[in-house]
Amino acid sequence: MAKAEKAAAIAELSDKFRTSGAAVLTEYRGLSVKQITTLRNSLRGNATFAVVKNTLTELAAKEAGVTAFDGQLVGPSAIAFVDGDPVEAAKGLRDFAKANPLLVIKGGVLDGKPLTTEDITKLADLESREVLLAKLAGALQASLSQAVYLFAAPLSQTARVVEALRAKVEAEGGPVAAEGSESSTETETAPAPAEEDAAAPAAAATTEDVAEGGDES
Repeated sequence: MAKAEKAAAIAELSDKFRTSGAAVLTEYRGLSVKQITTLRNSLRGNATFAVVKNTLTELAAKEAGVTAFDGQLVGPSAIAFVDGDPVEAAKGLRDFAKANPLLVIKGGVLDGKPLTTEDITKLADLESREVLLAKLAGALQASLSQAVYLFAAPLSQTARVVEALRAKVEAEGGPVAAEGSESSTETETAPAPAEEDAAAPAAAATTEDVAEGGDES
């Protein structure tokens, strides 16, 4: 390979390292062209599976600041450059390796952090981004439905719910609501006018008695 071609290849690989969210190094010794094509098709949309030259890849990785593959670029190497969902890419590689043991997953890098083979297996066991988003959307929809029901409920029904909660708090020995306190105060002070009214006739009767007594005398 000419010097200019090597420089172009290094620059291209270096750019892939920089722009990819993750990269997984594999050894494909013994795999046929057909099998590699099948793997590429299974990763499509999430990763690009590229057969690479070890020396050029080592230089490109160094240029891009990637150290995860140091000492691992030996034998026939291929890298899955992930530009989609890293979980789905890891699942695709794991499943293919199970069906085709000749594919060996050596390690990887995710957001600049090195990944071991075990890390990639754990990543493959995670739920995909779409599944997590679907679950989140479902949870939000359920919460919104409850909120809509509460806001749409008649005022009388809402009042009954609030009163039931207040009664429950009182029954459990909790603090009485401010509204209850006001009602209690009113109940205690209410008899006062009645006492005044009762006293008034008594006073009037006494006056009359005095008046009558004066007439008799």
